[in-house]
Amino acid sequence: MKKVRISDLLALTPEGQSVSVKGWVRTKRGNKNVAFIALNDGSTINNIQIVVDMASADEELLKDVTTGACVCVEGRLVESVGSGQPVEVQADKIEIYGKADSTYPLQKKGHSMEFLREIAYLRPRTNTFGAVFRIRHAMAYAIHKFFNDKGFYYWHTPLITASDCEGAGAMFNVTTMDLNNVPKTEDGAVDYSQDFFARQTALTVSGQLEGELGALALGQIYTFGPTFRAENSNTPRHLAEFWMIEPEMAFYDLEDNMALAEEFIKYCVQYALDNCMDDLTFLNNMFDKELIERLRGVVACDFVRLDYTEGIRILGESGKKFEFPCTWGCDLQSEHERYLVEEYFKKPVILINYPKEIKSFYMKQNEDGKTVRAMDVLFPKIGEIIGGSEREADYEKLNAIIEERGMSKETLWWYLDTRRWGSAPHSGFGLGFERLLLFVTGMANIRDVIPFPRTPKNAEY
Repeated sequence: MKKVRISDLLALTPEGQSVSVKGWVRTKRGNKNVAFIALNDGSTINNIQIVVDMASADEELLKDVTTGACVCVEGRLVESVGSGQPVEVQADKIEIYGKADSTYPLQKKGHSMEFLREIAYLRPRTNTFGAVFRIRHAMAYAIHKFFNDKGFYYWHTPLITASDCEGAGAMFNVTTMDLNNVPKTEDGAVDYSQDFFARQTALTVSGQLEGELGALALGQIYTFGPTFRAENSNTPRHLAEFWMIEPEMAFYDLEDNMALAEEFIKYCVQYALDNCMDDLTFLNNMFDKELIERLRGVVACDFVRLDYTEGIRILGESGKKFEFPCTWGCDLQSEHERYLVEEYFKKPVILINYPKEIKSFYMKQNEDGKTVRAMDVLFPKIGEIIGGSEREADYEKLNAIIEERGMSKETLWWYLDTRRWGSAPHSGFGLGFERLLLFVTGMANIRDVIPFPRTPKNAEY
């Protein structure tokens, strides 16, 4: 008998047909005449109800059908007598694949997010995390579909690199050297010539620089993969390992870049609304009563384009007391970004033309000599969700800023060379996948939208 996923089973018209369903027991209840088993296989937020006639049941076997046990049920699909589900399975045969005794951590009661993080190997079996991770899959698929349908090429950038894209130095070193006996040069420095790559290497903080090479050959590419930041940030918005989507486009200016970012993020949110409504409804009801309304609002509105200088003026005249005062030249904090989005404009904002001192070296300089063609997309409840810019295409200007910031030309020579031969105007942006998932799911902590979070002093599993 062919196994049927519960998501498909719930959509069938019940005609007493024989079915085989497999999954994990959520609950079992009943009396001496009948037992009801709620079964879930991860394909949907909804359980299928299994009805067992106690007169013909194996009572000893049923004692082992407990919360967490894995079972196979063969029976007949019929219309449900009770409310709450359209169909149910009248069990003819039950086989237990794996028992779960009373020590199983996910008993029928509420569990805190902190507790569930401690058992990340089991939390996908809960309603909450089943919903979150199904939405995570749907968003990953939507991202690939969006870019593929627009003629972009999926570009694979290295995870091990010798260049620090952001220039911040917060990178995880990669080495095969014996850390108890590190080879040194005559002047006492680490002798990287004896390492695997014969140079200092690290896990990538961004695939952007390599992505630009793809755009300057294939026209438009996107990356989608893990990135790593060795920042000691224990906040609900930071991870040491997270996923990034980074499109790069030749012949795009800042206006084109903003239009693509808005179209892209609206597409992803609409895809969730069209394909994940059961899971969104659960999260809306359990965690964030305004979630679905907020998602629909983002799709329906036009994002505000706001110059950084004007944004600083608005913040200064707001009369609001911020924890971090903000004047021209400062990098906006989350409280500033959320004020602009949630209180002043009440819609997403794309902030542009930042002071060059607070932005990365590769951003195109404006003619005023003070600002660069940067853009940050700011979202309700999240703050910055996308960061991007038009890239500096002029060799002399790029070379000068690298020298000014004391960056290594030895590791960036190839990047500079792209400006020597056939340089072209181009733009791009980066979207932190988990930031998008925070917005789409309504979850409060970024550690709850990735299966196995990597944070300071935490690398379990």
